[in-house]
Amino acid sequence: MPFAVYLLGLAVFAQGTSEFMLSGLVPGIARDLHVSIPAAGLLTSAFAAGMVVGAPLMAVLSLRLSRRSALLTFLVVFLLVHVVGALTTSYEVLLVTRVLAALANAGFLAVAMATAIGLAPPDAKGRATSILLGGVTIACVAGVPGGALLGELWGWRSAFWAVAIALVPAIVAVLKSVPAARGVRESGARDELRALRRPRLLVLLALGALVNGGTFCTFTYLAPLLTEVSGIGTAWLPGMLALFGLGSFAGVTIGGRIADVRPTLLLVVGGPALVTGWALFAASAGALVPAVVLVFVQGTLSFAVGSTLISQVLYAATDAPTLAGGFATAAFNVGAALGPWLGGVVIGAGFGFRAPVWVSAGLVAAALAVAAAAHLLPRLTPRLAPADLPSDPAPGPGRPPV
Repeated sequence: MPFAVYLLGLAVFAQGTSEFMLSGLVPGIARDLHVSIPAAGLLTSAFAAGMVVGAPLMAVLSLRLSRRSALLTFLVVFLLVHVVGALTTSYEVLLVTRVLAALANAGFLAVAMATAIGLAPPDAKGRATSILLGGVTIACVAGVPGGALLGELWGWRSAFWAVAIALVPAIVAVLKSVPAARGVRESGARDELRALRRPRLLVLLALGALVNGGTFCTFTYLAPLLTEVSGIGTAWLPGMLALFGLGSFAGVTIGGRIADVRPTLLLVVGGPALVTGWALFAASAGALVPAVVLVFVQGTLSFAVGSTLISQVLYAATDAPTLAGGFATAAFNVGAALGPWLGGVVIGAGFGFRAPVWVSAGLVAAALAVAAAAHLLPRLTPRLAPADLPSDPAPGPGRPPV
């Protein structure tokens, strides 16, 4: 795998830290800015909403630039809005900075996915995707708990400053290592959009949104769940977030290795296991040992299934890599916006901090229902056969899933 792909993963790590670190900072932000826990949790939804809108929009705009220029532009904007976020005393301003950061992050991820799969061998899109998502999971392992620790020591603003500083080497790395002209497309956005009108692709995007919604619904409120329900002290919270991140890293590693060879096997086994795990987590959250175990297990399952769905989107739209990356980012962040919102609704309704975990189970169960319908519907309507789940490839080198 080209070294530039790993450097893109470094940049994704810095941005992933920003996207996920609020899970450990929600209580501090709520106290400092005098808002409720659900309102602070909506900062994650605002970021996700910006990703939903920004991913396809920024992907289209980036087609006019070289990929290196687009990546650098998005990273610089991301850095600047974090400086503003670290300085503001207004919840509303912080909310706006999260949306702007999300627009930049969405554009970066769309272009980074296209760049990574362009640099990787044609039968290794799953591995390239897992390297980028590995940056996200490393953020869960190191960045998110580190942000929570900074929040405990010096307040939540210090985490925003840390993200801004971490982006500096990422900018230098992209400038030095990503080819300036690589991936510039001759076809326009209209040609790529035509390539995305495929039922199978739409099903994959819907599955990704639902699975990611389940992940974010619980992850956003993981800190109050563990401290208020499981009885874990705040001093142990960074370690618990790191445990989720370790599971996530294991998940993308497993997903990256299997997604290029046996994607259906992973999805058919991992999907039901994921919904079962969320239900067990909700039921046993009051017991310390099951909570600790399931934090790791659910991190693994969530990212193994999620990364496989992303790679299958890229396989399903090889002739539209930039917009496929943009729409994959948008779909997954539809879930990232929907999940925390639903979690906040059930908490605000008085159902307690276990309720988001039950919502996570419901969202993944809905994904299983959509997948089952996509599998059965072509039997009744043959013209919709492409909407079926991805098939595992026949043995043979270099043959991607179809």
